[in-house]
Amino acid sequence: MNNLLQEVENSKAEINNFSTTDKNPAEVFRIQFLGSKGLIKSLMGEMKNVPAENRREMGQVLNDLKLFAENKYEELKKTSDNGQETTGSEVDLSLPGEALPLGSRHPISIVRNKIISIFQRLGFAVAEGPEIEDDWHNFTALNLPENHPARDMQDTFYVSQNPDWMLRTHTSSVQVREMKKGKLPIRIICPGRVYRNETISARAHCFFHQVEGLYIASDVSFADLKQTLYFFVQEMFGNTIKVRFRPSYFPFTEPSAEMDITCLICGGTGCNVCKHTGWVEILGCGMVHPKVLENCGIDSNKYSGFAFGMGIERITMLKYQIKDLRLFSENDLRFLKQFTSAV
Repeated sequence: MNNLLQEVENSKAEINNFSTTDKNPAEVFRIQFLGSKGLIKSLMGEMKNVPAENRREMGQVLNDLKLFAENKYEELKKTSDNGQETTGSEVDLSLPGEALPLGSRHPISIVRNKIISIFQRLGFAVAEGPEIEDDWHNFTALNLPENHPARDMQDTFYVSQNPDWMLRTHTSSVQVREMKKGKLPIRIICPGRVYRNETISARAHCFFHQVEGLYIASDVSFADLKQTLYFFVQEMFGNTIKVRFRPSYFPFTEPSAEMDITCLICGGTGCNVCKHTGWVEILGCGMVHPKVLENCGIDSNKYSGFAFGMGIERITMLKYQIKDLRLFSENDLRFLKQFTSAV
């Protein structure tokens, strides 16, 4: 114990007489005396060699030493701060600041905003809804009752069951919510993120982004749908793009169709992206099924409408000729910096 007391006295003298030529003496002092490998820590470790009956007394001595060192450290910090203030000539505040790197918009955001802008010029308003939906809004109201085989095409991630709550598989649920309000006519687009239980690959992902459209009024025809989509394609891809409609099946529309455009990768000559057909499907569409209107409290004898839906990723891949869907969610700056500036 006497040896430890002598070391404490020597340490106190060393702390009191501390000096250094370093520009930051407070930090040097902290490391030397108060750091995890400093002198105070080392002396504290010697407590195990002190007899039990003397440990309380020795502990008080070491605590006093630590307090003495901390006070010295605070004095050095004040001296350092005052020294920096008096040597302000080392920092020239008139010099220009370092330029911050300019960010860029995500390609999905660029195309999403472009799609919204096109349809807003046609009088479509933007409607949004929750990403977690109940079974009725996501399936049943859209003519997809329980055990309907078409549900298999939209397997998703369930949050809970009985009652079923899930991550929505399409933004059609937003259309249902708008139709239930009963404010007719309806002319909306519904952009948002959706989810599917799919294997992640260059052409598929477990989440993606959609824009769906809905127009309900008196005497709406399939011709109105076609002209709306013709306008969209020409505004998005140019006037020279070719379009075709193919009959298809969707439970919530009748008749239904899929819309193809000339493959922008190969110019219609055939490649692996278009499966050597020269055509690429970009969206599904059709006239709103009367059962869907009735489910939402709309008189199907008085009103009709059309609906369409497209994946924003697919439109983006075609517009910028991107061949791997996974690039959109990998946050690779080398990829993201290629797109339009945020300012």
